[in-house]
Amino acid sequence: MDIFNLITEYKEKNVPLIAVTAVKKEGAGPVEVGKKMICLENGQNIGTVGGGAIEYYAQKKAKELLKSKTSLLETYLLDEGKIISEGKTLPMVCGGKVTLFYEYIGPKATIYIFGGGHVGQALVNVLKTMNYHVTVIDERKEIIDQFKKADVLVNEPFVQFIEKGTIRDGDYIIVCTPSHKYDYHVINKILELKIKPKYLGMLCSPDKIKAYLKSTYQFFGKDIDLSFFYSPIGLDIGGMTPEEIAISISAEILALTYGKEGHKHMREILNGQDCYW
Repeated sequence: MDIFNLITEYKEKNVPLIAVTAVKKEGAGPVEVGKKMICLENGQNIGTVGGGAIEYYAQKKAKELLKSKTSLLETYLLDEGKIISEGKTLPMVCGGKVTLFYEYIGPKATIYIFGGGHVGQALVNVLKTMNYHVTVIDERKEIIDQFKKADVLVNEPFVQFIEKGTIRDGDYIIVCTPSHKYDYHVINKILELKIKPKYLGMLCSPDKIKAYLKSTYQFFGKDIDLSFFYSPIGLDIGGMTPEEIAISISAEILALTYGKEGHKHMREILNGQDCYW
């Protein structure tokens, strides 16, 4: 088993993982520097960092880091009778000290773009300069055939793709189909299936979003959770070309990815009045 080849294989398949590596050791312990283990979202663990309590703890920590998509360097004292000022004491009797590096390997986020028109293409041109995995869905074969740079291209009806269950909670969704009708179908299906994306953005005008929200509250009820819904989409930075809109949307996604607040979102501006959130 070549663990480095496995990491490359999973990365190509857009499977996020944590690679755990023993980077430092002092005194006695069951792990040697350089030992490596990879941990997947499905609970599978491949390789070893020594077994016992340290490996059990490392697997538990890796699950947490997979959710937050972050890396970590942490030191462990393998002596349950002692305490260290920096790091964690584990229930072992070896007496040594081991430092593990948890490396998150995977995209910052998985993004689905419904609609491969001018804005969709401009978006991919921007997003693929960063570590995002992008899937574009469009019912028009001629659009998919000429599309460039996306990780995955899907030529099928929008709602049919959603019903396959590919989109997971925490993913990012951008809706810019060629028709208001299709836009509504996509968003309504997401709400109907109770998918909880990190971001669901729709390209639209203020009048369009007012009409959509009115019908949505009538159909799903006033208690429907739209906290993840951003429309009009993007940050308020100006510009109306596809490229400028793409930068506005990408900036909004970056702000959410990194948990940055205080930016002026377009969804907060409807003819100078607060929106419905």
